[in-house]
Amino acid sequence: MLKSCLKSLLGAALAGLVIAAGAQSPPPAPVASSPQPPQAQPQQPPAVSASARRLYERSKGQLLQIRTLLKTQDSQASVGSGFLVSNDGHIVTNYHVISQFALEPDSYRLRYATTDGQGGALELLDFDARRDLALLRAVDDGLKGRGALGFRPLSQPLAKGERIYSMGNPHDVAFAVVEGNYNGLVERSFDPLIYYAGGINPGMSGGPVLDEDGLVVGVNVSTLLFAQQVSFLVPGEFAESLVKRSINAKPIRAAAWGRLRDQLTKYQDELVTRFLALPWESANNDRYRLPVPKQDFMRCWGRGTSADTKGLDFERSQCRMDHALFVSGNLQTGWLDMSHEAYDGAKLGALRFSRQYSASFRNERLGAADKSRTAPYCKEQFVDRDGLPLRAVVCLRAYRKLDGLHDLSILVTTVDSSTEGALGRFDARGVSFDNALKLAAHYLEGFAWTKSSKTQ
Repeated sequence: MLKSCLKSLLGAALAGLVIAAGAQSPPPAPVASSPQPPQAQPQQPPAVSASARRLYERSKGQLLQIRTLLKTQDSQASVGSGFLVSNDGHIVTNYHVISQFALEPDSYRLRYATTDGQGGALELLDFDARRDLALLRAVDDGLKGRGALGFRPLSQPLAKGERIYSMGNPHDVAFAVVEGNYNGLVERSFDPLIYYAGGINPGMSGGPVLDEDGLVVGVNVSTLLFAQQVSFLVPGEFAESLVKRSINAKPIRAAAWGRLRDQLTKYQDELVTRFLALPWESANNDRYRLPVPKQDFMRCWGRGTSADTKGLDFERSQCRMDHALFVSGNLQTGWLDMSHEAYDGAKLGALRFSRQYSASFRNERLGAADKSRTAPYCKEQFVDRDGLPLRAVVCLRAYRKLDGLHDLSILVTTVDSSTEGALGRFDARGVSFDNALKLAAHYLEGFAWTKSSKTQ
């Protein structure tokens, strides 16, 4: 019965989206903006040590600035960093540094600048959006013979606290080196990220992070907002893998939406498969069993009303993945988010509780049409969960240029009591229709009576 209801709900939503997607024009070119990694903010770099100066002098010949310029003029749309990985001019940087060129090659072009003032054109060979990496190559011979940075072997793992050195061109001011510490991998991250105790500033994205021997241990990618010296690196092994598989690839000449879609589709399959394999945790509510995910790659936060409140009592929990995939300047995707609120309105009475409970359900925002996605198309239905009546609203938004991918939103509220209730919300960004169906079923199956409530 539940699966039949979901197929009806999601099927109707998908049909509505097909019409909505076809009625909209493609999004215009993204507005040129200052380049910075996701969740980045300026930070004051620490003083440079003798080791940092030594490594910079050894490696500056392989350190580059990567600039995205407008096709017809020298105005820059974004600036990042990169580093040479071959003696023939191959370069690693972040995908988000060159995303404008990758998706709109008719509007943008790429150029490099060396620490000694040389410059030239670049071409894109491949990218890995999941790891936020890209492989470039110099069009001319200007970078040949400058050497390459090597990668630290996996057989030689770093110990927590070891000094490592981030390099790049922060804020388009000058090439720089920032000294920090390796602190292992980020806990509860879906994909491995290195926790770097050091400041990564905008413009350093894509630059190398070296060990004491000058070997690459990671690639600058982002900084935690409103935190000091909490930054993240893509492990060097993923950059090395990209180089090995694509060093002989032909340049990408056309807009890479199809390649990006294929990568995101593969990623969301893995994400959904791993998420569905995790059992639900208990929310410890006396009346309802509410779906709370295991925190393998999500973080949950909660709050509630004080014990002496005279109004509506509630408890709230929100769980979300910390990491999202960069698509373009106005779009990130590839993450899951869910929350629930449990209400007790015995102090209010049935009428006042009903008014506030209904208002809480109505004020959930589901988005609107934008440059990247259609407006949400929603369907509502009442669902029975083993005797627990639920009101469910399922919404889909289609990606305009990433065929087959959608944003899924589900609102669920219990409708069994005049003074008690629970409201849940689940969001999945960038999933296929089939996976949206699986996620919706999995989420709704997480609602039920508690054993004590059901036996009363």
